[in-house]
Amino acid sequence: MKKLLLIFALIAALFLLGSVGLAQDVVKFGIAEPMTGEMAVGGELCMRGYEIAHEQTPTVLGKKIEMVLVDNKSDKVESANAVSRLIERDQVVAVFVSYGSGMAIPGGEVANKAHIPLISGTATNPLVTQGKEYVFRACFIDPFQGEVMAKYAYETLGIRKSALLVDIAQDYSVGLANFYKKTFEELGGQIVSDTKYNTGDQDFSAQLSQVIASGAEALFFPGYFGDVALIAIQGRDLGYTGYYLGGDTLHNPVLVDLAKDAAEGLIASTFFAEDQPATPESEKYSELFRNKYKLAPDAVSILCYDSYNLLVDAIERAGSFDPVAIKDALAATKNFQGAGGSITIDENGDAVKPAVLVKIVNGDYKYEATVYP
Repeated sequence: MKKLLLIFALIAALFLLGSVGLAQDVVKFGIAEPMTGEMAVGGELCMRGYEIAHEQTPTVLGKKIEMVLVDNKSDKVESANAVSRLIERDQVVAVFVSYGSGMAIPGGEVANKAHIPLISGTATNPLVTQGKEYVFRACFIDPFQGEVMAKYAYETLGIRKSALLVDIAQDYSVGLANFYKKTFEELGGQIVSDTKYNTGDQDFSAQLSQVIASGAEALFFPGYFGDVALIAIQGRDLGYTGYYLGGDTLHNPVLVDLAKDAAEGLIASTFFAEDQPATPESEKYSELFRNKYKLAPDAVSILCYDSYNLLVDAIERAGSFDPVAIKDALAATKNFQGAGGSITIDENGDAVKPAVLVKIVNGDYKYEATVYP
């Protein structure tokens, strides 16, 4: 009996040692994205970018990377809870929260307080990183994006009267519209109509009738692509013939699929143009994405791909999984050659990078211009 007990004890010890060894061979990356709720399509786009990046780089410093996903349910409170769970329960070394600014702001507050790095691929509102030394992003911010679009409208398109249609439920939409308005008016332009809606609204006829009556030559609608597709269709049906202008969330083939001909001519600021690759990584990503998903790449997935690779690069440069060391390496990032262009992280944790303008022509996004900071 004593011999049997000794054998069982040895087996248990070996099993425990094996389990510990297995755990030690894994490093966890946390993902808190909207997989359900109003922003679920955006969460799916994010996951495509993370998945391609993970397939290309499944290990770092000799450890297998495990991606741990928690659904933030398209809710700000749930986003904070999701980040907390990833940090406390799953012991992740860093967290990704990309879609969108309304989710990244509360998530970033939790991560910063816990001293765990958080990277947002696509959240452009300045508040995402403001005052948070552990929060970074792979995209430019709305003051730059809004200025770029306002100047393009005024100086290149010759627009003097512009309208706004803003999703007041989304920090991204409100912030970007304000920055566009500020620059457009400083240049001498007029905002002749400024109307609002909420995510998920279906009928925009009242707002669009006001836009048409105002004589606006351009409509700037920095919303998410599902709502914007409906706005674009209803606007054309009501007789609006001016320009459609927007931000990075409108660089998505799903918008074209939904809006069809109504999206023709739409111009958006974004991070890359497939027909004008910024880096060799841009071409590589486009090929990988098309082969895997049989679709044209979009701005959301490409920046989530870059976010994953930014984290891997920082860990390798730090030579450590210590959150402080990772944070310091992320802050020191210079000229990282991402699929969405070169990235340098500034003193605020923001990516310094150019804006690319694309235009929908015959159902495809075509390169228009590059604007440098």
